[in-house]
Amino acid sequence: MTLIPFDPTICTLGEGPLWQAETGTLFWFDIIEKRMMSRQGDATRIWQFDRHFSAAAHVDEATLLLASQDALWHFDIASGDTAPVIALEADDPVTRSNDGRADPWGGFWIGTMGMQMEKGAGAIHRFYRGELRELVSGVTVANAICFAPDQSAGYYTDTVTGRIMRVALDPATGWPAEDGQVFADLSDLPLYPDGAVTDAQGNLWVACWGGNCVICLDLAGRQIKRIDLPVRQPTCPAFGGPDLRDLYITSATQGLSAEAVRKHPLNGATFVIRDVAQGLPEPVVVL
Repeated sequence: MTLIPFDPTICTLGEGPLWQAETGTLFWFDIIEKRMMSRQGDATRIWQFDRHFSAAAHVDEATLLLASQDALWHFDIASGDTAPVIALEADDPVTRSNDGRADPWGGFWIGTMGMQMEKGAGAIHRFYRGELRELVSGVTVANAICFAPDQSAGYYTDTVTGRIMRVALDPATGWPAEDGQVFADLSDLPLYPDGAVTDAQGNLWVACWGGNCVICLDLAGRQIKRIDLPVRQPTCPAFGGPDLRDLYITSATQGLSAEAVRKHPLNGATFVIRDVAQGLPEPVVVL
Protein backbone atom coordinates (compact mmCIF):
# COMPACT_ATOMS: atom_id res chain seq x y z
CA MET A 1 0.00 0.00 0.00
CA THR A 2 1.25 3.46 -0.92
CA LEU A 3 -0.13 6.67 0.62
CA ILE A 4 0.09 9.81 -1.51
CA PRO A 5 -1.61 13.23 -1.45
CA PHE A 6 -4.47 13.10 -3.96
CA ASP A 7 -5.42 16.77 -3.98
CA PRO A 8 -3.61 19.64 -2.22
CA THR A 9 -6.74 21.73 -1.62
CA ILE A 10 -6.73 22.36 2.13
CA CYS A 11 -10.13 21.92 3.76
CA THR A 12 -11.25 23.33 7.06
CA LEU A 13 -13.55 20.31 7.32
CA GLY A 14 -13.10 17.90 4.42
CA GLU A 15 -15.88 15.30 4.25
CA GLY A 16 -18.08 13.08 2.11
CA PRO A 17 -15.76 11.62 -0.57
CA LEU A 18 -17.71 9.92 -3.36
CA TRP A 19 -16.16 8.10 -6.34
CA GLN A 20 -17.92 8.27 -9.72
CA ALA A 21 -16.67 5.23 -11.60
CA GLU A 22 -18.13 6.21 -14.99
CA THR A 23 -15.95 9.32 -15.23
CA GLY A 24 -13.11 8.47 -12.83
CA THR A 25 -14.00 11.46 -10.64
CA LEU A 26 -13.84 11.95 -6.89
CA PHE A 27 -16.26 14.43 -5.28
CA TRP A 28 -15.83 15.73 -1.72
CA PHE A 29 -16.82 18.67 0.48
CA ASP A 30 -15.42 21.34 2.74
CA ILE A 31 -18.42 21.70 5.02
CA ILE A 32 -17.31 24.80 6.88
CA GLU A 33 -16.27 26.70 3.76
CA LYS A 34 -19.57 25.77 1.99
CA ARG A 35 -18.00 24.22 -1.08
CA MET A 36 -17.76 20.97 -3.01
CA MET A 37 -14.70 19.83 -4.96
CA SER A 38 -14.14 17.25 -7.65
CA ARG A 39 -10.98 15.92 -9.24
CA GLN A 40 -10.76 14.07 -12.53
CA GLY A 41 -7.21 13.33 -13.65
CA ASP A 42 -5.21 16.48 -12.93
CA ALA A 43 -8.19 18.84 -12.97
CA THR A 44 -9.80 20.07 -9.74
CA ARG A 45 -13.18 21.79 -9.88
CA ILE A 46 -14.81 23.77 -7.05
CA TRP A 47 -18.47 24.71 -6.54
CA GLN A 48 -19.19 27.45 -4.00
CA PHE A 49 -22.53 27.31 -2.16
CA ASP A 50 -24.45 29.67 0.10
CA ARG A 51 -25.00 27.05 2.82
CA HIS A 52 -23.26 24.07 4.38
CA PHE A 53 -23.23 20.90 2.24
CA SER A 54 -21.70 17.68 3.50
CA ALA A 55 -22.56 14.49 1.58
CA ALA A 56 -23.57 13.20 -1.84
CA ALA A 57 -24.95 10.14 -3.60
CA HIS A 58 -25.22 9.09 -7.24
CA VAL A 59 -28.48 9.55 -9.12
CA ASP A 60 -26.99 9.06 -12.59
CA GLU A 61 -23.82 10.03 -14.43
CA ALA A 62 -24.96 13.64 -14.74
CA THR A 63 -26.69 14.08 -11.39
CA LEU A 64 -25.99 13.85 -7.67
CA LEU A 65 -28.19 14.01 -4.59
CA LEU A 66 -26.62 16.47 -2.15
CA ALA A 67 -27.32 16.97 1.55
CA SER A 68 -27.14 20.46 3.05
CA GLN A 69 -27.91 22.00 6.41
CA ASP A 70 -31.60 22.30 5.58
CA ALA A 71 -32.51 20.05 2.61
CA LEU A 72 -31.64 17.35 0.14
CA TRP A 73 -30.94 18.70 -3.35
CA HIS A 74 -30.88 17.53 -6.95
CA PHE A 75 -27.51 18.68 -8.36
CA ASP A 76 -26.64 18.95 -12.04
CA ILE A 77 -22.90 18.34 -12.32
CA ALA A 78 -22.39 20.12 -15.66
CA SER A 79 -24.29 23.32 -14.86
CA GLY A 80 -23.97 23.37 -11.08
CA ASP A 81 -27.71 23.99 -10.77
CA THR A 82 -29.48 22.81 -7.62
CA ALA A 83 -33.15 22.06 -7.01
CA PRO A 84 -34.65 21.12 -3.63
CA VAL A 85 -35.90 17.56 -3.19
CA ILE A 86 -37.06 17.55 0.45
CA ALA A 87 -36.47 19.63 3.58
CA LEU A 88 -34.05 18.36 6.23
CA GLU A 89 -34.50 19.82 9.73
CA ALA A 90 -35.21 23.12 7.97
CA ASP A 91 -37.00 24.49 11.05
CA ASP A 92 -33.97 23.92 13.29
CA PRO A 93 -31.31 26.63 12.83
CA VAL A 94 -28.98 24.86 15.28
CA THR A 95 -28.24 21.81 13.08
CA ARG A 96 -26.56 20.99 9.80
CA SER A 97 -26.02 17.80 7.82
CA ASN A 98 -22.87 15.75 8.36
CA ASP A 99 -22.03 12.20 7.24
CA GLY A 100 -24.24 10.45 4.67
CA ARG A 101 -24.27 7.54 2.24
CA ALA A 102 -26.62 5.75 -0.17
CA ASP A 103 -27.88 2.32 0.82
CA PRO A 104 -28.24 -0.78 -1.40
CA TRP A 105 -32.01 -0.29 -1.75
CA GLY A 106 -31.67 3.14 -3.33
CA GLY A 107 -32.24 5.04 -0.11
CA PHE A 108 -30.01 7.73 1.37
CA TRP A 109 -29.01 7.94 5.05
CA ILE A 110 -27.96 11.33 6.34
CA GLY A 111 -26.79 12.35 9.80
CA THR A 112 -27.12 15.79 11.35
CA MET A 113 -25.38 17.57 14.21
CA GLY A 114 -25.33 20.92 15.97
CA MET A 115 -23.39 23.73 14.30
CA GLN A 116 -21.40 24.03 17.53
CA MET A 117 -21.58 20.32 18.45
CA GLU A 118 -24.54 20.93 20.76
CA LYS A 119 -25.07 17.74 22.77
CA GLY A 120 -27.81 15.52 21.37
CA ALA A 121 -28.97 18.09 18.82
CA GLY A 122 -28.56 15.83 15.79
CA ALA A 123 -30.20 12.74 14.35
CA ILE A 124 -29.87 10.13 11.63
CA HIS A 125 -32.49 10.09 8.86
CA ARG A 126 -33.25 7.93 5.85
CA PHE A 127 -34.69 9.26 2.58
CA TYR A 128 -36.38 6.50 0.60
CA ARG A 129 -38.77 6.85 -2.34
CA GLY A 130 -39.90 10.33 -1.38
CA GLU A 131 -40.11 9.78 2.37
CA LEU A 132 -37.67 11.22 4.92
CA ARG A 133 -37.87 9.36 8.24
CA GLU A 134 -35.88 9.91 11.43
CA LEU A 135 -34.16 6.70 12.53
CA VAL A 136 -32.01 7.76 15.50
CA SER A 137 -32.48 10.84 17.68
CA GLY A 138 -30.34 12.57 20.31
CA VAL A 139 -27.09 12.29 18.34
CA THR A 140 -24.25 14.73 18.95
CA VAL A 141 -22.01 13.98 15.91
CA ALA A 142 -23.54 11.54 13.40
CA ASN A 143 -20.95 9.58 11.42
CA ALA A 144 -19.77 6.19 10.08
CA ILE A 145 -22.88 5.56 7.96
CA CYS A 146 -22.24 2.50 5.77
CA PHE A 147 -23.79 -0.84 4.92
CA ALA A 148 -22.95 -4.54 4.94
CA PRO A 149 -22.45 -5.81 1.36
CA ASP A 150 -24.89 -8.66 1.98
CA GLN A 151 -27.54 -6.05 2.90
CA SER A 152 -27.99 -7.53 6.36
CA ALA A 153 -27.11 -4.42 8.36
CA GLY A 154 -26.25 -0.76 8.49
CA TYR A 155 -23.64 0.96 10.68
CA TYR A 156 -23.46 4.39 12.29
CA THR A 157 -21.87 6.18 15.22
CA ASP A 158 -22.23 9.14 17.48
CA THR A 159 -18.54 10.04 17.31
CA VAL A 160 -18.32 11.44 20.84
CA THR A 161 -19.28 8.05 22.31
CA GLY A 162 -16.47 6.14 20.58
CA ARG A 163 -18.93 3.34 19.77
CA ILE A 164 -19.95 2.11 16.31
CA MET A 165 -23.47 0.73 16.17
CA ARG A 166 -24.87 -2.05 13.97
CA VAL A 167 -28.54 -2.19 13.05
CA ALA A 168 -30.27 -5.11 11.29
CA LEU A 169 -32.15 -4.04 8.16
CA ASP A 170 -35.29 -5.40 6.52
CA PRO A 171 -34.08 -7.34 3.46
CA ALA A 172 -36.95 -6.11 1.30
CA THR A 173 -36.96 -2.39 2.08
CA GLY A 174 -33.79 -1.53 3.99
CA TRP A 175 -35.66 0.03 6.91
CA PRO A 176 -34.23 -0.86 10.35
CA ALA A 177 -35.69 -4.08 11.75
CA GLU A 178 -34.58 -3.38 15.34
CA ASP A 179 -32.70 -0.87 17.49
CA GLY A 180 -28.96 -0.52 16.94
CA GLN A 181 -26.53 -2.61 18.99
CA VAL A 182 -22.90 -1.87 19.82
CA PHE A 183 -20.68 -3.34 17.10
CA ALA A 184 -17.31 -1.94 18.19
CA ASP A 185 -16.35 0.10 21.25
CA LEU A 186 -13.26 2.21 20.56
CA SER A 187 -13.65 4.48 23.57
CA ASP A 188 -10.90 2.80 25.59
CA LEU A 189 -8.23 3.18 22.87
CA PRO A 190 -9.23 6.09 22.65
CA LEU A 191 -10.27 6.51 19.03
CA TYR A 192 -13.14 8.66 17.80
CA PRO A 193 -14.82 7.06 14.77
CA ASP A 194 -15.67 9.50 12.00
CA GLY A 195 -16.64 8.42 8.48
CA ALA A 196 -16.56 4.74 7.47
CA VAL A 197 -16.99 2.52 4.42
CA THR A 198 -17.29 -1.24 3.96
CA ASP A 199 -15.20 -3.32 1.57
CA ALA A 200 -16.37 -6.33 -0.46
CA GLN A 201 -15.64 -8.67 2.46
CA GLY A 202 -17.80 -6.63 4.82
CA ASN A 203 -14.90 -5.14 6.81
CA LEU A 204 -15.29 -1.54 8.00
CA TRP A 205 -12.62 1.04 7.19
CA VAL A 206 -12.99 3.82 9.74
CA ALA A 207 -11.36 7.26 9.82
CA CYS A 208 -10.44 8.18 13.40
CA TRP A 209 -10.81 11.88 14.22
CA GLY A 210 -7.84 13.02 16.28
CA GLY A 211 -6.20 9.63 15.90
CA ASN A 212 -3.95 10.14 12.86
CA CYS A 213 -5.21 6.91 11.34
CA VAL A 214 -7.71 4.77 9.48
CA ILE A 215 -8.47 1.40 11.06
CA CYS A 216 -10.07 -1.73 9.62
CA LEU A 217 -12.60 -3.71 11.67
CA ASP A 218 -13.61 -7.25 10.76
CA LEU A 219 -17.13 -8.67 10.86
CA ALA A 220 -16.87 -9.18 14.61
CA GLY A 221 -15.80 -5.58 15.24
CA ARG A 222 -12.17 -6.47 15.94
CA GLN A 223 -9.39 -4.20 14.69
CA ILE A 224 -7.36 -6.10 12.10
CA LYS A 225 -5.41 -3.30 10.48
CA ARG A 226 -4.29 0.27 11.14
CA ILE A 227 -2.95 2.76 8.60
CA ASP A 228 -1.20 5.77 10.12
CA LEU A 229 -1.67 9.08 8.32
CA PRO A 230 0.29 12.37 8.24
CA VAL A 231 -2.77 14.29 9.44
CA ARG A 232 -4.31 14.68 12.88
CA GLN A 233 -7.95 14.61 11.80
CA PRO A 234 -8.86 12.18 9.01
CA THR A 235 -12.59 12.41 8.41
CA CYS A 236 -13.98 9.95 5.86
CA PRO A 237 -12.80 7.15 3.54
CA ALA A 238 -14.21 6.02 0.19
CA PHE A 239 -13.15 3.31 -2.24
CA GLY A 240 -12.38 4.29 -5.80
CA GLY A 241 -9.89 3.99 -8.61
CA PRO A 242 -10.09 1.85 -11.76
CA ASP A 243 -10.69 -1.39 -9.84
CA LEU A 244 -12.21 0.12 -6.66
CA ARG A 245 -9.13 -0.95 -4.69
CA ASP A 246 -7.86 2.52 -3.76
CA LEU A 247 -8.93 4.22 -0.53
CA TYR A 248 -9.51 7.99 -0.64
CA ILE A 249 -9.46 9.89 2.67
CA THR A 250 -10.49 13.45 3.47
CA SER A 251 -9.16 15.40 6.45
CA ALA A 252 -9.66 18.62 8.41
CA THR A 253 -7.81 21.53 9.99
CA GLN A 254 -10.79 22.57 12.13
CA GLY A 255 -9.71 23.19 15.72
CA LEU A 256 -5.99 22.80 15.03
CA SER A 257 -3.59 25.54 16.08
CA ALA A 258 -1.74 27.56 13.48
CA GLU A 259 1.48 25.98 14.74
CA ALA A 260 0.11 22.46 14.23
CA VAL A 261 -0.90 23.30 10.67
CA ARG A 262 2.50 24.88 9.99
CA LYS A 263 4.36 21.80 11.24
CA HIS A 264 2.10 19.39 9.37
CA PRO A 265 0.96 21.25 6.22
CA LEU A 266 -0.92 18.25 4.80
CA ASN A 267 -3.62 18.60 7.46
CA GLY A 268 -6.85 19.28 5.55
CA ALA A 269 -5.66 17.67 2.30
CA THR A 270 -7.23 14.65 0.59
CA PHE A 271 -5.22 11.44 0.22
CA VAL A 272 -5.30 8.17 -1.66
CA ILE A 273 -3.86 4.84 -0.59
CA ARG A 274 -3.34 2.50 -3.52
CA ASP A 275 -4.40 -1.16 -3.50
CA VAL A 276 -5.86 -1.31 0.01
CA ALA A 277 -8.72 -3.80 -0.41
CA GLN A 278 -11.53 -4.62 -2.80
CA GLY A 279 -14.18 -1.94 -2.52
CA LEU A 280 -17.71 -1.83 -3.89
CA PRO A 281 -19.41 0.76 -6.11
CA GLU A 282 -21.63 3.18 -4.24
CA PRO A 283 -25.36 2.49 -4.79
CA VAL A 284 -27.57 4.74 -6.87
CA VAL A 285 -30.30 6.72 -5.09
CA VAL A 286 -33.84 6.28 -6.40
CA LEU A 287 -35.62 9.65 -6.43
